[in-house]
Amino acid sequence: MTAEWKGRELADMMERRKVDILCVQETRWKGSKARSIGAGFKLIYYGVDSKRNGVGLVLNKEFVRNVLEVKTVSDRVMSLKLEIEGVMLNVVSGYAPQVGWELEEKERFWSELDEVMESIPTGERVVIGADFNGHVGEGNTGDEEVMGKFGVKERNLEGQMVVDFAKRMDMAVVNTYFQKREEHRVTYKSGGRRTQVDYILCRRGNLKEISDCKVVVRESVARQHRMVVCRMTLMVCKKKRSKIEMEEDNQ
Repeated sequence: MTAEWKGRELADMMERRKVDILCVQETRWKGSKARSIGAGFKLIYYGVDSKRNGVGLVLNKEFVRNVLEVKTVSDRVMSLKLEIEGVMLNVVSGYAPQVGWELEEKERFWSELDEVMESIPTGERVVIGADFNGHVGEGNTGDEEVMGKFGVKERNLEGQMVVDFAKRMDMAVVNTYFQKREEHRVTYKSGGRRTQVDYILCRRGNLKEISDCKVVVRESVARQHRMVVCRMTLMVCKKKRSKIEMEEDNQ
């Protein structure tokens, strides 16, 4: 499938599902570009190799004019900053190395993500949509401050890295706070494998602004990865509520 067709499918899906902001990973699109993909949606992406990695963000046309800054850290981490009715919202798209990769590559990814977080003022909202290639696991004993009980299966080393990052940056693993059937928690299906590797994170103090988070089934934009959607209602300066549908997808 060409990048053009992928873009059209993303736009159609976002319009159908009423999604405003979409994080995509493993795009395998080379270059650093911003382009329209139809239905009023704009894709911003970065990649250095057409055969591996690549990250991106897609915005509804209503939010394109709110973008203040775009940072392309690497082909695994990028972010953008928006101002919505006086509220600063930072959205980060991340793609962690897979289980079999060298520890050095994994540490580089987490260092880049730390760098992005440390550059964002503490008073600004942050939402991360990422394929972390790890399992945080079911249950939250000892980690109650950063995650809920509703993960999937057992934690692995890569999942522990996600939890450690959340503790380090005072963030919450949003997926795990909402009790859903396993079908709406599993983000990756391949053959007999059913796992959870794609997550949405936010600052712990802003978790109350998220009213729902679940996996969307019956969408075919990505083959094996399934889309994770969260509904966030920003409490803006004018005492108004601004609803944003955020989605993390893996191509």
